[in-house]
Amino acid sequence: MILLPILTFGPMLAAMLIACIGRRTALLRDMLTALTGAAAFVLCLLLCYLGDISFALPGFCGLGLTLRADGFRSLYGCIAAFMWMMTGLFSPEYMSHGHHRTRYAFFTLLTLGATLGVFFSDDLFTTFIFFEVMSFTSYAWVAHEETPGALKAANTYLSVAIIGGLTTLMGLFLLYHQQGSLAFDALKSSNSFAGTIAAWLVVVGFAAKADLYPLHIWLPQAHPVAPAPASALLSGILTKSGIFGLIVVCSRIMAGNAAFGNALMALACVTMVLGAVLALFSTDLKRTLACSSMSQIGFICTGLASMTLLGEHGSLAAYGTVMHMANHSLIKLTLFMAAGVIYMNTHALDLDDIRGFGRRKPLLHIAFLLGTLSIACIPPIGSGYASKSLLHEALLEVISHQEALGQPVLAYRAAEVLFLVSGGLTVAYMLKLYVCIFWEKHPTRQSEFDAQKSCMRPVTAIALLGSAALLPFLGALPQTLLSPLGARSAAFFGQHAVAEAIPYFSAANLQGAGISIAIGLGVYLFIVRPLLMSRQVIGGAREYINLWPDALDLENRLYRPMLLTVLPQVLTFVCRLLMELPEAIVMGLRRTVFRQHRTHRAVPVGNRFTYALGCMFNAAARLLNTTLLHRSPMRTDFEYLLAASWRELREGTRNFTVSISFGLLLLCVGLYLTCLYLLQ
Repeated sequence: MILLPILTFGPMLAAMLIACIGRRTALLRDMLTALTGAAAFVLCLLLCYLGDISFALPGFCGLGLTLRADGFRSLYGCIAAFMWMMTGLFSPEYMSHGHHRTRYAFFTLLTLGATLGVFFSDDLFTTFIFFEVMSFTSYAWVAHEETPGALKAANTYLSVAIIGGLTTLMGLFLLYHQQGSLAFDALKSSNSFAGTIAAWLVVVGFAAKADLYPLHIWLPQAHPVAPAPASALLSGILTKSGIFGLIVVCSRIMAGNAAFGNALMALACVTMVLGAVLALFSTDLKRTLACSSMSQIGFICTGLASMTLLGEHGSLAAYGTVMHMANHSLIKLTLFMAAGVIYMNTHALDLDDIRGFGRRKPLLHIAFLLGTLSIACIPPIGSGYASKSLLHEALLEVISHQEALGQPVLAYRAAEVLFLVSGGLTVAYMLKLYVCIFWEKHPTRQSEFDAQKSCMRPVTAIALLGSAALLPFLGALPQTLLSPLGARSAAFFGQHAVAEAIPYFSAANLQGAGISIAIGLGVYLFIVRPLLMSRQVIGGAREYINLWPDALDLENRLYRPMLLTVLPQVLTFVCRLLMELPEAIVMGLRRTVFRQHRTHRAVPVGNRFTYALGCMFNAAARLLNTTLLHRSPMRTDFEYLLAASWRELREGTRNFTVSISFGLLLLCVGLYLTCLYLLQ
């Protein structure tokens, strides 16, 4: 179907056109960027109605490219294109005072094409090709401001992407060798040791993009320095491209593999809790939202781990995973654009600098509040409530399943506790942001903030409110709007669609949400206000402080020393060892097995006979020189004289021998010819 290559390569062609005209006509550049996103959205909607279609380009890079649009892939193509359309409307005002706007638009459309290529891919080789293109084109987002902090964050992002990509490539080599194909439908479940190793190698690259612990280090650094529209796409969509790869591994290669599922569950729990704690401690608006994304990825991966452990009975886990992916994408689109509006007007992100900016700004207030309610999972209009309730139910199903098998469930109950606590921390850090921006007052600039009636242009407001307006409907009507998403995606997850209606607002689900909300309120009242704000009142207000210790910074304390210091030294030692090992082996053999017997000391000149005779003559000459010949001593060195005489004798003998041999040879030839003549 021609729509699939149009969707993947069309934005890239539009990027080339923007590179040609962007510097001449800024208006046309901005319009073309937004229209490309809108056109991609319309085409993706069309794919949803066309059903299952595919496209193949045989022989490309050896294995060819294969694209396919089914329920889940069409759905996420729509979400990706919608986010690009909205950020395309938002970007002109945000970037109006920036630099290299054409470069930004160029790489934005390249990334759109690569991202759609990932979501429409039908084999892991195609996924990997577009995945790597997406990593390199999105690098320009992180490095866009070209400040030292931006360049450092971009280097971290690119390093993680390259290391993860190379690791995934090794896994694909092993996987292709074992299964003979990388097509999604041809992949088979494998519980062998080699299959597990290949799966984990493939997972590394996808987990790095998804921001799964311990490969999460790029996200908290990239968001504060990237433009707000790029942050919305990095958090909302590019992390989901990593989740896409994890879905393929979990549903096709590792389905039912308990060891893999347990390991993924452990990583998901660490990611979920650590992201929430980092967000709670952060005093930077975009960094808080970035760490929040890390935590939400942990929630999504608990769903994937539950689905892996439950095997073919993981339908609720699959529903919760895809629904929370969609919710998180739309929520972060709203929240990061709201953060962009704040930054456009204040040129600051520190909570003490933007405190009180949102007062008397109803449009910004409504958009941010809807995003806050959704990510904090506040029923009934918080869209995240429905998806997170299903993830919680899936975790309870795992516990019941393990109990039925007679297996210990203590670790899974601990995971459930961490799930509820992380939900409470989400409520706490979002309440911290909301109160700071929209209820507290700035000690010195509040009158300036209040006098600013309009904080965004109408087009920007349409993009922000249009994104936020979806959230309350998704939250209030989950059976109508969210359940169909799970039903369309179930086949891709290797699960059956849920036939009966899902009781989203059951007493058990509401109780779980209530526990998280209570934990969040308690953390805000008893930890954030008394401990994460300074005791000293400055200008009539207490300042927010970040008490997170620098010693826990994995990048600076572990990864950079390991990669830049320890690893080069280890590699240097290994290379020198391998280089010198053959010589050492040879020398060892010569000193042991092949040791030569002790030989006589070599003479300085001549051979031993001439040297010994020369020494005797020299001794006699010295005696005569001191006695009889002391008036006219001999100056001859008999050692060298005899050596030279011996060489002449040997050379003469050799010449004589050669002459005799040549003469005998001629004699033999003559005799041979004579015999031939006589025998005729």
